[in-house]
Amino acid sequence: MDTQQFAGGNERFIRRYEYDDSWVIAADTGLPEEDLSVDIVGATAIVVVESGDRVTETELELPGEDASVETNNGVLTITVQK
Repeated sequence: MDTQQFAGGNERFIRRYEYDDSWVIAADTGLPEEDLSVDIVGATAIVVVESGDRVTETELELPGEDASVETNNGVLTITVQK
């Protein structure tokens, strides 16, 4: 397993794990599930956060196109099959 870790300007962490059959990108957003939406377009994840009257959009380049998305307790997980 290979791990990479990044911190954004707000010090929230994004981690990327590489396994034999997949990559996993995990982001601790600290937000309720209803405030997050994710669209996968090709090898790009478009993450939209709607919090109150503020909307933010972030694009993440994925290492492949076969991706699935889950959210649980404020943690966004994107799994990409190799």
